[in-house]
Amino acid sequence: MSNEPHTPTEHALWEDALAFLLGTALCAVGVQFLTHVELITGQTAGLGVLLAYQTELTFGLWFFLLNLPFYVLGLIQMGLRFTLKSFIAVGMVSAMSELFPNVFVIAELNIIFGALLAGAMIGIGLIVLFRHGASLGGVGVLALFLQERVGIQAGWVQLGFDAALFAVAFALLDWKIAALSLLGAFVVNVIVGVNHRKDRYIGR
Repeated sequence: MSNEPHTPTEHALWEDALAFLLGTALCAVGVQFLTHVELITGQTAGLGVLLAYQTELTFGLWFFLLNLPFYVLGLIQMGLRFTLKSFIAVGMVSAMSELFPNVFVIAELNIIFGALLAGAMIGIGLIVLFRHGASLGGVGVLALFLQERVGIQAGWVQLGFDAALFAVAFALLDWKIAALSLLGAFVVNVIVGVNHRKDRYIGR
């Protein structure tokens, strides 16, 4: 048996297409669970959900609009390929979030189970997208940009954004809703942290 390191190969177009369908669908369904029990999540998606609760615009529209400024940073920091894939992924999540309420209805969902299940689905969806060279844009791109240009660690930027977002959520929403939203966001971060590690999985 050879001990030579495995050289990763590029995904085929059809593999990327299937991954994008799966990853974005999981994220969009996760958002449906969140909004059904009136929770939010972290990062740009969480801001989009919170704004949708406070305005008459839908999450899908807010999510698409909020991501637009970050594509410039994506081009600078991550290149055209990553930025284009992320633009497509964000567009698909936004479109699915608008479509899904018309094709399935959630009759009943326990709020704690909804928080956990939504967090798990969004986390897994993100991992699928990450493995195929895409993201859902937003604060993650800003964090990478600031890390490269200013030296601030990306994780601290994302943590700071989420801290501010949930501070606003605790001010605007019932504290139990905000606390359970924080639980769901924690599940997302645990799944990404465990499964998106260069020393274990990336590039293997």
